[in-house]
Amino acid sequence: MSSLLSAPCLHVFPRRLAPVIGAVFRSSSSQKRSVDLPDFNTDVDVHTHRLKRPERPPPSPARHRWVGLEGLRERTELQSSPMIFSLLPLLGGAPELNPQFRYLAAGGSALGKKVLDRCNLTVLLEPGQEDLPDFLTQHRVSVVASLPCYSAKNVNMQRGKGVFDKSIQALLLLNQRGYGKPGTGLELDLVYNPLGGFLPPPQHELEDKYRQELWDTFGIEFNKLYTVTNMPIKRFADFLYRRNELQDYMNLLVGNFNPMSVKGLMCRNLLSVNWDGRLYDCDFNQQLDLTIPRTRLGLSAKKPTKEGPSAMHPDLKTKGLSVYDITSTDDLLGSRVVTDNHCYGCTAGMGSS
Repeated sequence: MSSLLSAPCLHVFPRRLAPVIGAVFRSSSSQKRSVDLPDFNTDVDVHTHRLKRPERPPPSPARHRWVGLEGLRERTELQSSPMIFSLLPLLGGAPELNPQFRYLAAGGSALGKKVLDRCNLTVLLEPGQEDLPDFLTQHRVSVVASLPCYSAKNVNMQRGKGVFDKSIQALLLLNQRGYGKPGTGLELDLVYNPLGGFLPPPQHELEDKYRQELWDTFGIEFNKLYTVTNMPIKRFADFLYRRNELQDYMNLLVGNFNPMSVKGLMCRNLLSVNWDGRLYDCDFNQQLDLTIPRTRLGLSAKKPTKEGPSAMHPDLKTKGLSVYDITSTDDLLGSRVVTDNHCYGCTAGMGSS
């Protein structure tokens, strides 16, 4: 399952590390995109909802930006070809606060796509969001909720005072509507990430513990727990750097590199779409602005293929592939994935993606 300040994140890592992981990708024939059709990861959030120490991508800049939906529909055949992609995850610190969130969630659901809301839970209790649980239920939006621990002490330490109680209240609201309960088809998955610079424990063992603690204490049910490794980028990298722990953490990730994890990485069957329509191999590449090169499709590095929607965003002419450059997600099948040092975060231990 499917991005933290930009201070000293990349330049403190030895640049020689990135070619190592790239070589492993190539040797395993896994640096290319899967033969399966890619899904879209769409970053829709425009609000810095709550200051925290993020381990996943933070929200987009705090102003209203939105990928041109008509252009997205046109260039990826969103309406006419249901096989182009099947999963539409909506990401960000609080994607629900974006004024376009409900439009896209309802539209994706109506088109038969599986819509996934990457939820921080407390947003369900925000003023003006009282009907959000009912909206998610009505459109059968799958919820993937961040809950870094089952104890109030650890959650409040990471997310802020009172966040745990609000998170529990939000989970109960979802349970009341059938989320996480057998036979309803309303998926409620939880995401765990470590509180510091170490790897998460085995997923199945931690899931059993979460399930027992949340049920015994609060009567809460959920479907799955995903463990996610903290990525060494942006604010988390800055946090480690200030504690003089960044290099140790990178050594931990590199030392636990698991080549068997490569086949299941999200970058092999998923595309991340920025607010302006630019395409990335994953959410983390988006946060580091590691764009998909236009030359990957044999296009000019500086000139768009045509006038039209891309003219609305002049920077797209010189910076990476966008939805306006492709006729179908099939165009990217078999293309190589852009890798760098942060990729060790997804390939350490049992893998995290």
